[in-house]
Amino acid sequence: MSNTAQTLASKRITSLLDENSFVEIGGYVTARNTDFNMQQTETPGDGVVTGYGLIDGRLVYVYSQDGSVLGGTIGEMHAKKIAGIYDMALKMGAPVIGLIDCAGLRLQEATDALNAFGEIYLKQTMASGVIPQITAIFGRCGGGLALVPALTDFTFMESKKAELFVNSPNALDGNRKEKCDTASAAFQSEEAGLVDFVGTEEEIMAGVRSLVSMLPENNEDDSSYEDCTDDLNRACADLANAVGDPAVLLSNIADNNNFVEVKSAYAKDMVTGFVRLNGSTVGVVANRTERYNDEGEVAETFDCVLSARGAEKAAEFVEFCDAFEIPVLSLTNVAGFKACKCSERKIAKAAAKLTYAFANATVPKVNVITGKAFGSAYVAMNSKAIGADMTFAWEDAQIGMMDAQLAAKIMYAGADMKVINEKAAEYAALQSSALAAAKRGYVDNIIAAEDTRKYVIGAFEMLYAKRDDRPSKKHGTV
Repeated sequence: MSNTAQTLASKRITSLLDENSFVEIGGYVTARNTDFNMQQTETPGDGVVTGYGLIDGRLVYVYSQDGSVLGGTIGEMHAKKIAGIYDMALKMGAPVIGLIDCAGLRLQEATDALNAFGEIYLKQTMASGVIPQITAIFGRCGGGLALVPALTDFTFMESKKAELFVNSPNALDGNRKEKCDTASAAFQSEEAGLVDFVGTEEEIMAGVRSLVSMLPENNEDDSSYEDCTDDLNRACADLANAVGDPAVLLSNIADNNNFVEVKSAYAKDMVTGFVRLNGSTVGVVANRTERYNDEGEVAETFDCVLSARGAEKAAEFVEFCDAFEIPVLSLTNVAGFKACKCSERKIAKAAAKLTYAFANATVPKVNVITGKAFGSAYVAMNSKAIGADMTFAWEDAQIGMMDAQLAAKIMYAGADMKVINEKAAEYAALQSSALAAAKRGYVDNIIAAEDTRKYVIGAFEMLYAKRDDRPSKKHGTV
């Protein structure tokens, strides 16, 4: 039951949660400020509806900003209500979901409102890595409020009406909204990479529910497991044909073909998301060279390289999985680093972050080499050298320093093509094949592509009770 009228904010909560499960907290709270004739203004709930409820029977805490009350602006009591929800969520170990529709700081409350922002930031920081945090943006989310989704784990954004920005498009030198709408869902998901999912309001509500069902409630208690109704030994025919698009490959090997992709519009050469394997949630990081549309046709192609954006996207995702004890599966198909002036500005640092994220993660880690695995880019992609617990390779996978033909040209510079081809074949057999890597212990098993599901499930079952002691330290600095 709600103590406030059925506003759009409360209706959003109702559509998100299980039927009749929402219990409002702080429905009678109003603004305390009386400056600038505020005593004459009604502020029911101080512009935010807060409380708790259920999603598929699991406890969640939620707040929803009410744009009909002073534009949903954040003031002292508004922030205290949100902070109170965070306190309860931390005590109970349950996710927090924020539904954003806000005009920003409440000007009438000035420093009280600034302090209120800080209180929310602090609660989010304390909750990071302890409980999942999800933000859904339906209206304006500008200025300092833009830090709120950036401090959460996953962000949804309505495709047409929502706005997300630190500085509005028209405030940027040389820009107008009509020229480049930097506040749009398209920009924030495709260019900024801040938004994970874009869609209609109905699609967002369904997406949040689906994501919550995949995630653990907190960093200690894993209730995301469900009984598996799929065949654990199911062969995935023609899986090798999907090597270019891991989204298709993952849908095939997942329980009941359920794959939830994260940040699908950003750094498309890297795929991140969640699958269930034998009922357990597994985080996945995979290189992509092709993207298929709904008709099964190739819609986009990408170089077989590791880009700075892709590395950063993957590193952030691996860190989330490690924080919440979610096992990580990587699908490696990379021939090197992206080579261009723009990439060179960031690629070393980005690749280092990815290497650090994989090496630092203590959760079970499994790597499947599906195509090429060349050079330092391969090492950064969860190789055995940086801590992968189990490494599998498909039968035709290539693993080594570089392409055999290029290696032969370097080693036998000036030789004719016959010699180059002979030496390339010799190099491929001795140094670049899955068998050569397996003989050296860098690959644990060579498998047929169609058997990937059963081998990966078996590996994670074996690694279920993994313990990994590390040197004592406060935190790393990469």
